[in-house]
Amino acid sequence: MDTTEKDTEAVQSAEEMAITEKAIEMLRTVYDPEIPVNVYDLGLIYKIDYDPADKVLHVDMTLTAPSCPAADFIVEDVRQKLVSIEGPKAVDLRLVFDPVWNQDMMSEEAKLELGFL
Repeated sequence: MDTTEKDTEAVQSAEEMAITEKAIEMLRTVYDPEIPVNVYDLGLIYKIDYDPADKVLHVDMTLTAPSCPAADFIVEDVRQKLVSIEGPKAVDLRLVFDPVWNQDMMSEEAKLELGFL
């Protein structure tokens, strides 16, 4: 690998990290209207993957329950926040239910906020 390839990889890696960090920051502003904790700390985000080659931000998320009454609102809020990030040309947001979400997926802060600790 020559220096140019290493430089390109370093730039891509830095870009991936910056986009991922920005995505997490934005996801921490999305709340389920019924729960006072953001979707990221609730553990509803399963994957954040930015591909600098095609400039697509891939995100897999779930809901606390498949029949969540606020599902449309939450998914659309997540989509709007992610598309507002500068850099990605597209967002591939997938709603998945495998694995099934459970309370163990929440951050320590979320568990504390909801009285589980």
